[in-house]
Amino acid sequence: MNKEPIILVSALSGFLAVALGAFGAHGLKDILEPNLYTVYQTGVEYQFYHTLALLFIAVAPTRFCEKRLGWAAIAFIVGMLLFSGSLYLLALTGIRALGVITPIGGVAFLCGWLLIAYTAYYSNRR
Repeated sequence: MNKEPIILVSALSGFLAVALGAFGAHGLKDILEPNLYTVYQTGVEYQFYHTLALLFIAVAPTRFCEKRLGWAAIAFIVGMLLFSGSLYLLALTGIRALGVITPIGGVAFLCGWLLIAYTAYYSNRR
């Protein structure tokens, strides 16, 4: 697993999470309906959590299976795009049908966390 791209994606995602959070707080809070603003903020929060998880993957000790951690990183990136991305679009457009995409991103997040757990559990079994 090449860690540099993961660090780069993590840095860009962190930048975007801060920018989107600030945009929401200063530009959208008074424009969006309160429930849609909450949806938007949920997207920002989950993007931030998984940005930090990506950074963790990039700095994880090399004794862990890097291939599985690479798959976890991909799962987190897919999760951020689908989960947070669909929430941003739903909040900004009001198109409720976008909500059907959100759980797919949530499953990607869950897969990423399970891959990390699996990697940690089996790294001690060698």
